[in-house]
Amino acid sequence: MDKVTSSRRNFIKTTAALAAAGPFINARKARKPNLLFLWTDEQRADTLAVHGNPIIQAPNLNNLASESFVFENAYVSQPVCTPSRSTVMTGLWPHTSGCVENNIPLPRNTPCLPEILNDAEHRTGYFGKWHLGDEIFAQHGFEERESTEDGYKTYFSEGRDKKQTSSYCQFLKELGYKPNSADGTFSRGFCVRLPIDHCKPKFLEIKTCSFLERHRNEPFILYVNYLEPHMPFFGPLNDKYDPDKVILPANFDDPLEEDEPLRYRRLREQYINKGFDGHDLTTESGWRRLIANYCGLVTQVDLSIGAILTKLGQLGLADNTIVVFTSDHGDMMGSHKLLAKSVMYEEAVKVPWLMRVPQSGRKQRILRGRFSHIDLVPTLLDLMGKPMPGAFPGQSLVPLMKGESVREDHVYVEWNHAPRRVKKKNAKSKDEMPVSVDSSNDYVRTVITPDGWKLCLNDTDKCQLFNLRDDPGETTNLFYSGRHKDIIRTLTDRIHAWQKRVGDTISVAANVNRKP
Repeated sequence: MDKVTSSRRNFIKTTAALAAAGPFINARKARKPNLLFLWTDEQRADTLAVHGNPIIQAPNLNNLASESFVFENAYVSQPVCTPSRSTVMTGLWPHTSGCVENNIPLPRNTPCLPEILNDAEHRTGYFGKWHLGDEIFAQHGFEERESTEDGYKTYFSEGRDKKQTSSYCQFLKELGYKPNSADGTFSRGFCVRLPIDHCKPKFLEIKTCSFLERHRNEPFILYVNYLEPHMPFFGPLNDKYDPDKVILPANFDDPLEEDEPLRYRRLREQYINKGFDGHDLTTESGWRRLIANYCGLVTQVDLSIGAILTKLGQLGLADNTIVVFTSDHGDMMGSHKLLAKSVMYEEAVKVPWLMRVPQSGRKQRILRGRFSHIDLVPTLLDLMGKPMPGAFPGQSLVPLMKGESVREDHVYVEWNHAPRRVKKKNAKSKDEMPVSVDSSNDYVRTVITPDGWKLCLNDTDKCQLFNLRDDPGETTNLFYSGRHKDIIRTLTDRIHAWQKRVGDTISVAANVNRKP
C-alpha cells in the first residue's frame, strides 16, 4: 500500500470517528458546547408565528424558530409555576420532586442540570425568576445569580437573610428610584410602569450580555427566565397593539357547560364578575384590552432576547451554543373566558419549545407530534455529551431529531395540591394567585395521544374527554356522552400504567356516571 492510499484511509477513519463522537465534535477542535436556556413565564404556544399567530410582533423569536427544531405540540408537566419549573430544572415529575404546588422549595439534594452534568469547566448562571425556594440566592450548581423577584421572602428557608433584596431591586435603587414597598423593595405593579429601559427584561438583557462577554472563552450554562408575559399584564408596550384588532380566541364564548369541572366554572365566574387588577372582564372590550397588553409583553421580551442573541453572534459563540426557548406554562387569556393557568385546557398546558442545535444546521425542522417537558433534561444531557438513558422518567429526543423514533409518544400532565401543608398567613400575593375557589383540592391526571385524544381523570370533580383533531378548542366534553367508553377504558389503563411506572400513588378513576 502506497503512502498516499494509507494516509487517505487514515483520514477517512479519523473523520468517521469524530463524526460518530457527537454533534459538537469536529475535526478542527473538540470544544464543549454551551447552553443558553431562555424562558418566559405564562406564555402560550400560539404567541409565535410558527404556531399560527399573525398579530404579535416577535421577529427575534420568529427568526430563532426559523433556525431551530420546533416542537409542534409541547406540554408542561403541571400548569402552574413551581411544579413545572421543577421538571424543567431536574427532569423529574412534580410528584417525585415534591414540588406539587407553588412555593414548595426544591429539596437541596435534588440536583438541577448543572449538578447532574457535574462539569467543573462550565461556568454557570441563573438570571431572573426562580420560584423554587430561596428566590434570590445562588444554589443548585449555579455560580452566578441575578435575581428579579422580591415577593417570596416569606418562603426563605431558615437562616436566610430576609433583609437581602434582589439584584433588580439594587439596580433600580442605583437608578435613583425609591422603593414603594414597606420592606424596602419594589412591587411588580411599580416595576411594570417604568420606562422600558428600566424594566426587568432590559435588566436581564444587560446582565446576560455581561455574562457572555466575561465567559466567552469558557464553556457555560446560562438560564435566563423572564417574568413576562405573566400577570399583572401591564407594561411599557401596552399601546403597541390596538385592542380592536387583536384576535379573540375561537373558544372565547364557550359557555363551559355543567359537565365541565366545577372548579373551572367557578374560576370563570370569578374572573368575569371580579375582573383582574383593574381590568373589567364583564365586557368583550375589557378582554381585548387585556389581550393587547399581553401581546405587548411578548414583544417586550422579544426585544431583549434579540439583543442577547445578537451578542451571542458578535462574540462568535453562536456556532457552539445550544439555544432553548420555552415557557413554564401557558395562559388561558380569554379562552373559555378564563385567565391564567391551573386548568387542563390546551392554552394552559401547551407552550412554545424551540431548540437551536448549531451543528445540526440552521434551518427550521418542525417535529410533528406531542412532546413533554419531562424530556428536556435527558435531551440536553444527550446533546451536551452526557447521555443518561434510564436515569430519568423522560427520554432523550435526540433520536427523533435525527429522524429516528423514541419509545414514548403519549404525553402526561398532572395537577396536584397539598392539602396537608400548612399555609403561611398572607403568603401568596394576588400577583401569583389572583383567584382562588373552594373546590381546589382536586387531583387530575391527563394523557394526550399522538392522534389527539385527551383524557383528564379527576379524583373529586368532573372528568374530561376531548378529540383535539375535531375539537381543538375543547368546547365539547365527550366523557359523559356514552359513545366513547372503549377509548375512556383504554386511556384510563394507560394513565394507571404510567402512574405505576413513575411511582405516582394518586388514585384517579373514570367515573362516567358522576353527576354535575
